[in-house]
Amino acid sequence: MSVQRNSINNNERKKERFSSTGFILAAIGSSVGLGNMWKFPYITGENGGAAFFLLFIVCLIIIGLPVLLAELAIGRSGRGSAATAFVRVGGRRGWKSLGILQVLAPFLILSFYIIVAGWTLHYAVSAFSGNLFSNPDFEGQFAQFISGYMPLVWQLVALLITGGVVILGISGGIEKFNKILIPSLVVLLIVLMIRAVTLPGAEAGVSFFLNPDFSQLTAESALVALGHAFFSLSLGMGILLTYGSYVRKEQSLGSATLAIGAGDLIYAFIAGLIIFPTTFSFGIAPDQGPSLVFIALPAAFSAMPLGSFFGGLFFILLAIAALTSSVSLLEVPVSYTMERFRWSRARSVWILVGLLFLIGVPSALSLGMVPELTFGGKAFFDWVDFITSNIMLPVGGLAITIFAGYFWKGAAEASGLRAGWFRVWLFMLRYVAPILVFLVLLHTTGVIKF
Repeated sequence: MSVQRNSINNNERKKERFSSTGFILAAIGSSVGLGNMWKFPYITGENGGAAFFLLFIVCLIIIGLPVLLAELAIGRSGRGSAATAFVRVGGRRGWKSLGILQVLAPFLILSFYIIVAGWTLHYAVSAFSGNLFSNPDFEGQFAQFISGYMPLVWQLVALLITGGVVILGISGGIEKFNKILIPSLVVLLIVLMIRAVTLPGAEAGVSFFLNPDFSQLTAESALVALGHAFFSLSLGMGILLTYGSYVRKEQSLGSATLAIGAGDLIYAFIAGLIIFPTTFSFGIAPDQGPSLVFIALPAAFSAMPLGSFFGGLFFILLAIAALTSSVSLLEVPVSYTMERFRWSRARSVWILVGLLFLIGVPSALSLGMVPELTFGGKAFFDWVDFITSNIMLPVGGLAITIFAGYFWKGAAEASGLRAGWFRVWLFMLRYVAPILVFLVLLHTTGVIKF
């Protein structure tokens, strides 16, 4: 019975493959998350507007794309979960522990990310129903919301949607989901961008975003740009290793890497053309993190014509971005449990969804209902975020660069690059990316300060 079950699970995995377009859309979906809507405007505003954006593009090219290609190549060659990919392509068994780190990281990230995804769903429903804009005290509304039990309800709703997509598999679930939502995301981005740039006083926001001020760039700006380029592409968290295992052999990984990078860049650019014109038009500082999205921007939408409609569209946009990312985060541990424990996809999904909800409860409660869940000045939510984003992900990315650059003998064939481009790629992986990722790690953990 055990042998038969193992055979069924192996066959099930072998049949799961992305189409070429579906893979690129799914990978773009993993990178277009909530961070580009509230983090990107904040760090861009602090570091010279367009000057920082240009620096971000450079960092995306020199660190993001080489590591992205390495993850995809290892994933496709290994044809397994993120935990076993290194070993399956010829690495020693010691590399498996770093692979397991890249399974644990997205699982923990999803435990708190899904909470904010639930907030976006709540705000989308509240905006279209008119409840959000019936009370002008948006700060009070947000405080009341996160202090009650409703965040747990919406957290569960977001988890069930995510699980419902992943349980349908790669082509029937994740690919179809992204084929519908990513084009919808593009339409919403364009509609909201047009509304933003035509607001009274929007010119100042557009000018700030598109006119570079290189005098504001510092050494810290470079590290911040490196970190954002790294994290915005979902590097170091096992997603692209896992998605790579479902890529067909005839898919050009080089072309896919460029397409994914371009998608992430365009999303960040349009996000800037939504946030900056809106904030400048209504005199809002774009450096408020989550409060920008859930407090300041609702106030702006309430003051503009058809604000309820555009506010609703904005929160649907956020919900789509959150859910496409949460789906990719869940697939990583699902792939691992299917491989490690020989569970069916359905069993893996529902067990993990249950665990994620339970683990996420302390994070949700620490933000309002039970503020006592605070240690060393940080809420439980913030600690999980800090450990995963600032430590686990850079370590995972560093492992990718070192393995692909120094230990992987099959890198040339797996990358599919021509000889000249392969030498450039290998040079970046050996001598540039590891140093820069290590600097990002030192910066995010506070070892390097300016």
